[in-house]
Amino acid sequence: MRSPRLILRSLPLLAAASVLALPAASAQAHGHGDHPWKPGHPGKPGKPGHPGKPGHPGTQPAAPTLLARATLSATTYLPGPVSGTALAPTTLNGVTPPFPGQPIPGFSGVLTERDGTVLGLPDNGFGTKGNSADFLLAIHRVKADWRTARGGAGTIAVRDTIALRDPDRKVPFALTREDRRLTGADFDVESIQRGDRGSFWIGEEFGPYLLHVDRTGKVLEAPVPLPGVKSPQSNELAAGETPNLPPSGGYEAMAAMPGGRTLLPILEKALTTEADQTRHLVQEFDARRSRYTGRTWTYRTERPDTFVADAQALDHRRLLVLERDNFGGPQAQIKKLYVVDLRKTDATGALVKTEVADLLNLRNPGVTQELPGTYGLGQPFKFPFVSVESALHLGGGRVLVANDNNFPNDAGRQPGKADDTELIQIDVPALRRWR
Repeated sequence: MRSPRLILRSLPLLAAASVLALPAASAQAHGHGDHPWKPGHPGKPGKPGHPGKPGHPGTQPAAPTLLARATLSATTYLPGPVSGTALAPTTLNGVTPPFPGQPIPGFSGVLTERDGTVLGLPDNGFGTKGNSADFLLAIHRVKADWRTARGGAGTIAVRDTIALRDPDRKVPFALTREDRRLTGADFDVESIQRGDRGSFWIGEEFGPYLLHVDRTGKVLEAPVPLPGVKSPQSNELAAGETPNLPPSGGYEAMAAMPGGRTLLPILEKALTTEADQTRHLVQEFDARRSRYTGRTWTYRTERPDTFVADAQALDHRRLLVLERDNFGGPQAQIKKLYVVDLRKTDATGALVKTEVADLLNLRNPGVTQELPGTYGLGQPFKFPFVSVESALHLGGGRVLVANDNNFPNDAGRQPGKADDTELIQIDVPALRRWR
């Protein structure tokens, strides 16, 4: 892999409704890019976009299906300072800190580009302010050579890196580095959406704050805190003040409504003051004026110990929401996609949600095969990572999903081996039926 270069230029961006191209042979063989089976095959779904009718011979309702997969090795190190120097120098899942450069610890947020590449946002590096001062925050532009049922390498190459930095001193508090490159001790970036003029809005968890950066990664304005909500890591927390948001409970999820003028950031965890710990606040943020509107909704997770991991707008009223538990491998139980309608609430005032896909139970038409010592690569395919944190609607029934691998801590795919970064494309028939 050639060394990625730091880019300080405009990127050709594409709206989130775009579709990442799969190998032509795969699309041709299946008759439609949204579906991996031939129409009318006995025991398989009917024509793409038209689920089999109940009771119709040889057809059945289409199930969420794995279309493609690609991986980036956990031990991919990009040029930069040695990292992980604050971690214990003991071997964990086959790797030993410190690391000879900058790892890519998975993606907590993803976007797509016009040329089919993906912009991936890692989080703060190693999990805390105290251990991540040598991890440089960045957005990585990557290209997948997708593996489908028809073949393909199934690999990911890093093309470019956008360095997040604050040369104009917009951040009002002290940063870790004198050159004002942002690090994992400054912010815990978790979600990303596009702003105007090629800029990006980034949700983070230490504040929680919303960060606005230009296409080159330069901070454009002071981080915007959430009024009345502070985590233990917040720079807004006064001496003696009690935080009301748990650590790592901020903006893991943030949807952008069509047009990009309105953002809907969602707290990953419930407020500590909330009696019902399944209730998570959804905020409305005016990106044109850089301020919260005061309008809110409530999203309820399946259990008090499950988290809101990502959210994307399907249209002006519906959101696709990713929810996860905090377990990996065979212990994982909840890695699911739901749809909510912002106009519909239940008797408690929470948004009504409908499950549309279980990422631990995806139909696998031969994209992957179970290997000795691995978990979840057979039938059904499972995405069994602790931190499944990215879900991007690509149009029709397609969804792009990625994991944050919490390098080097997680080993959900293979015990004793640090999890790779995985990208998968899946087909979710319910999203087509609801258009």
